[in-house]
This record gives sequence, structure tokens and C-alpha cells, in this order.
Amino acid sequence: MNPSWRDDLPQRRRPAFAGLLGMVVLVGMGEHMAERFLPLYLHALAPATTAILAIGTLAAMDDLLSALYSFPSGYLSERLGAKRALLWFNLLSILGYTIVIAIRAWWAVLAGAALFISWSAISLPATMELLAQLLPANRRTFGAALIALVRRLPKMFGPLAGGACIAVWGLERGVRTAFGVALAMAAAAAILQQRWLPANVASPRRAERNPVQLWREMPAALRRLLAADILVRFCERIPDAFVVLWATRIVAHPVSELGFGGLSAIEHLTATLVYLPVAFCADRWGKRPFVAITFGWFTLFPLSLLVAHSPAALVAAFVVRGLKEFGEPASKALILDLSPADRQAAMFGLYYLIRDVVVSFAAFGGAWLWRISPELNLWTAFALGAAGTLWFIRAGRAERNAADLAVRV
Repeated sequence: MNPSWRDDLPQRRRPAFAGLLGMVVLVGMGEHMAERFLPLYLHALAPATTAILAIGTLAAMDDLLSALYSFPSGYLSERLGAKRALLWFNLLSILGYTIVIAIRAWWAVLAGAALFISWSAISLPATMELLAQLLPANRRTFGAALIALVRRLPKMFGPLAGGACIAVWGLERGVRTAFGVALAMAAAAAILQQRWLPANVASPRRAERNPVQLWREMPAALRRLLAADILVRFCERIPDAFVVLWATRIVAHPVSELGFGGLSAIEHLTATLVYLPVAFCADRWGKRPFVAITFGWFTLFPLSLLVAHSPAALVAAFVVRGLKEFGEPASKALILDLSPADRQAAMFGLYYLIRDVVVSFAAFGGAWLWRISPELNLWTAFALGAAGTLWFIRAGRAERNAADLAVRV
């Protein structure tokens, strides 16, 4: 790492930060080696008339619970402290894994999944609060980038390990074995948390359980970021489910399904390569410009798809799609910076609750627009992304002018 990074991370905090990264890898590895194969497992367990509905319910649960869990997880982090809250979240995951392993029934899979399927979302406010405790403001973007980077490792290797379990033991026994390994990893992560993470510190203020009251406490600058973020996420989600159709069916020279997998790999590789360099620069030169550039990449993706009618052009479009991760760590760090110091976890949870619940409706609008015209879907996404990007840039200029005026006065 860069020497200045080590200077800003005292010796006593390095094991704690390593423990935080280790927790993300362990729980994520277990989550992705088992969860990815749940649709297959449900298909094997449920009656033919129920299987498709059960799989659809699982997908809906993932999206909905990821949004709904954000606020209560922030509240618990504020009420109990991040370290104790993470322990409870891990115990919930362990309980969910146990239900799936012990009860061979499709309804038990859905019940257990409700406890573990959104671990990444439910743990995010507590994880970011710990990041704020461990790192100074001028190193939080780099820290958030490291966490985002290590989250990708389980996404890459977890399904391979889960697939190997199925190859050796068959579908049903292999999936239950994968869940057994996930349970063991969650238990190991809980032990690692309690051993290496810093002493539990609850908020000095009373934890606020009323999201309306918490919304009133949200700073105006954070509300403006949220509004811009929602518009930009609409830009992402409106065409998201239909990108595979565009690339493999609609364009003049479509790619195969295998080719689309290659495009997705290019996207993830691009995102991985830009994380750390951009985070280092954002910590050094300010987070807002990099967040604005990120919003710009979100906006350009649907436009790049509109003109991509050959495999080479699709490769360029998916490089643009990978670059949308350009300033994601900077965005998370900016949320922390704009939140009150004793409300960071709760504000983070409220922010994600509002954003993800509102944006969850984008898929319905995207389907309606796609039925009219795929091109209309992409143009609408571009327009919303441009509006969000321009709003963020304009709001940033207004805040800088207000700050300059306050200094002169």
C-alpha cells in the first residue's frame, strides 16, 4: 500500500481493518457459493405447479429485502454499536442456513433465505460505520474501494466452489453441503469480528427508530445527493433486465449467449481495475468530481448501447458499463462525510432504504417502455441519467458558492 495510507492507519487499527476485510470475504464466500444455486434447489424441491412461482418469489425477496433491511440495520448499528450489530446479523444468517440444511422443503428454503439472502445489504450500514471509525475522512474512499474489491472475490470464486459441491455430491446434497460450508464461514466471521474489530461503541445520541424524524435530520446536501442518485439509478435499472436481449437479439450483428458472458466479464474486469486508482485520487483531490464522473458513465451506457450494433461496439459499451463503478467508493464515502458524525449508520441505512425502494419501480417502467420500443427505453434511461448528473453538478456548485460566501462573511 501507499506509505501515506499506512501513516493514516495506526498500528492498533490495522488488525481491525484486516478483520473487517476478512469478515467480508468469509461471509460473502459462503453467501455466493450457496445462494447462486437456490433456484435450482427450489426447482428440485417444489412441485411443478409451484416451482416457478417459488423461484420468482425468491428473486423478488432479494430485491425487496435488500431495500427494506437497510433502515433497521442502520438503526441497530446506532443502537447496539456496529460490532454487536454485525454479530447479530451473522447469527441471523447462521439461523437461515440451519433452516435450509435441516428442513428439506421449498417453503423452508424461502423462510431461511429471508434471514441470509440480503446479508450484504443488511451489513452495509454497520460496515461503513466501522470504516468511518477506523479511517480518517481523507482515506475513507480508499477503504471503501478495498471493501468493494474484496466483495468481488466471493462473487468470482463462490459459485465455482458451490458448483464443485454439486458436481461431487449431486444437486440436493451438494447444495446442502454448500450451505454447511457457508454456515461454518459465517461462524468463523463472527469469531473474527469479536476478536479483531474495535470495542463496541453505540451512538451517544438516542437511536432514532422513526424514519420520518431521521429524514428531518438529514442534511440538505445529503438530500440533494440522494435525489441525483435516484435519477441516475433509474437510468441504470430501466434497461438493466433487457440488456441481454439487446445484445443477443436486437442489434444488427448480435452476440451469442456465451459472447454475452464474455461482455459481462469485460464489465467486471473494468470495474475491478479502476477501483483502487480512482479511490486514491478521490481521497487526494476530493470526492465530488469523481462521483459526478461516475454519474456520467451511468448516463453514457444506454447511449453507447443505442449505437452498438456490432460485437466490437458492444465491447466498448460494456467497458463504459464497467466504468460506472468508477466512483462508487467515493459515493459511499461522500454519504458518510455528509452525514452527522453520530448518525452515520442510521443515515446510511435511510439513504439506501429510500433510494432502493423508489428505484425498485424502475423495472416496471422499463418493461412498459421496452414494449413500446427498445430505443425509447434506452433514450429515456439516458435522459434521466443526464438529469441526475446535471442536478448533482449544479447542486455542488451552489454548495461551494454558499461555503465561499460564508467564509467571506
